[in-house]
Amino acid sequence: MKVKNSVVAAENLDESASFYTDVLGMEEVRRFSPVKGLTIAFFKGEGEATIELVEGEKGKKGLYMVGVEVEDMAEEIAKLKAKGVELTRGHIGPPGGPKVAFLEGPDGVEIELIQP
Repeated sequence: MKVKNSVVAAENLDESASFYTDVLGMEEVRRFSPVKGLTIAFFKGEGEATIELVEGEKGKKGLYMVGVEVEDMAEEIAKLKAKGVELTRGHIGPPGGPKVAFLEGPDGVEIELIQP
């Protein structure tokens, strides 16, 4: 598995964005609001992984999701189930898009499996 992204819930997206760009030197590559009251900004440094800041996720603060890329979703899910792991959510997103599934890690951090 390859780490694809980390998602951080931000109380103030603009203040957090300034830290990632001005202090860490990352580039903000995209910002959008998929639904009213929720804004997501993507930041990229060196390498392929991104950090996503999310403002508007009620009850969440700090790191709450890590995305990992898998080659074969069905095979990965079978391996996880054999180890007693249950998925918390299945595919979301547009038809024909990447396959996505979610499970909860031991510290409450959600793990997002992504098959491009």
